[in-house]
Amino acid sequence: MTASTAEASTSPPVAESASTGADISVRHLWKVFGPKAERVPADPELAAMPRAELKEKTGCLAAVCDLSFDVEPGQVFVVMGLSGSGKSTLVRCLTRLIEPTAGELLFQGQNLRDADDKALRELRRHRVSMVFQHFGLLPHRRVIDNVAYGLEIRGEKKASRLARAQEVIDLVGLTGFEKSLPRQLSGGMQQRVGLARALAGDPSVLLFDEPFSALDPLIRRDMQNEVIRLHREVGKTMVFITHDLSEALKLGDRILIMRDGRQVQVGTGAELVGEPADDYVRDFVQEVPKANVLTLRWIMRSPHPDEPLDGPELGPDVLVKDAVRAVLEASAPVQVVADGELVGVVGDAEVLRVVAES
Repeated sequence: MTASTAEASTSPPVAESASTGADISVRHLWKVFGPKAERVPADPELAAMPRAELKEKTGCLAAVCDLSFDVEPGQVFVVMGLSGSGKSTLVRCLTRLIEPTAGELLFQGQNLRDADDKALRELRRHRVSMVFQHFGLLPHRRVIDNVAYGLEIRGEKKASRLARAQEVIDLVGLTGFEKSLPRQLSGGMQQRVGLARALAGDPSVLLFDEPFSALDPLIRRDMQNEVIRLHREVGKTMVFITHDLSEALKLGDRILIMRDGRQVQVGTGAELVGEPADDYVRDFVQEVPKANVLTLRWIMRSPHPDEPLDGPELGPDVLVKDAVRAVLEASAPVQVVADGELVGVVGDAEVLRVVAES
């Protein structure tokens, strides 16, 4: 007995109506650079060509190819892939910092492909904020003034914007550094300033474009933990771009893997590790300790006819690593119970097989 993988999808995505409850809905989104770019998504033969062949034949580069996905409210949606996979182009398309070539793009039900300049300004100032890899801080302004800058652009009065800036400075752990200049801060602290600036306007959606890739490993881990803490406290919808699988698995509720502009697989971390869509994903996840990602629903089985059903009970979403001791110490297989019903059992063999692969 294994978990259902109905949520996981592989390229090409199945056409469907945009989810009205999603914060972001993307349907068949394309971004093509080059002469007469609009012909590529409109021509099935060109649309199906590998990136290199398309470039040679038309002079066009397809950076984003026929992507479809939803980002639900309060979700951390991670987009990952190697350099050149199109992930940074995608995140800029989401607010039309880069103009999409074709497809549907809805932000909380609003069709952004039809939005005029005024509507886009309103979106970028009030409803969505972006955190970049390069912090983009104003070097001559103090921390508190950098954090309040977006509110200043909105036209808010000085007293109210500084009060709000102080709130988010405290939230991200920069209390006491309000009067510091960016050059006086470490890289991790500068990125906290960028995060505070993004939060100051109280947007409903935060977009992160590889924000920690330039940081030292220990600082990067601290900032990942900071994002997890902030998400728990403020509950914002987040789209997070990264090339690091461990970062994606740590942060993401759902993960989209891209290759050459195309969607390879989208699903939870457990779905990517438990049922990779192809060899590309399989290579990505082969070094991942499976016991740290898979839950009991991925390894449970039906009980044997004469098997005792008096073992301890655990939920199907318990991580394998957290169930090892209970399973190995029990005199009978652990019962996996959901909503009061037995959905499967897990014995020594199932747990040890996963641990051996970790």
